[in-house]
Amino acid sequence: MYLIGAIHLALAVLALVCGLLVTLGHKGDGRHRTLGRIYFVSMLGVNVTALMIYRLFGAFGPFHAAALLSLATVLAGFVTLRRRRPRKKWLEHHAMWMSWSYVGLLAAAVAEITTRLPRAPFWWVVLASTFVTVGIGNYLVKSRVPGAIARLRSRGA
Repeated sequence: MYLIGAIHLALAVLALVCGLLVTLGHKGDGRHRTLGRIYFVSMLGVNVTALMIYRLFGAFGPFHAAALLSLATVLAGFVTLRRRRPRKKWLEHHAMWMSWSYVGLLAAAVAEITTRLPRAPFWWVVLASTFVTVGIGNYLVKSRVPGAIARLRSRGA
């Protein structure tokens, strides 16, 4: 079980780094595509390994449900990109799904880190850190993604 946890952590760190580089970098170029592929594969691994970890509850728990939600967002972003559907809005859908995938990853990372604080009441810290991270992510996704898409469209993407 230790090996699964180590793989989970390594893939999560890889996804965090690649997601950050995609977020901060130019969209639609070769670097974006390469980092996006690495992000996608690492997120698949993060979610599959998360579904294999039962140490906290001994059975399916809320973090497994979150892993399924995360898996759904990253797969939706990938499928939208591959199929280019909906035809006129695929880019917007891809950007939103992948952005929310990354926000979810960040929320999980912040919750994991904050639960390690001394005397942190586990569930309150998980809920508060997730709520704050998702709130900030919501603001950034809604304020930044439309501009990034407009810049891509103006370049002919």
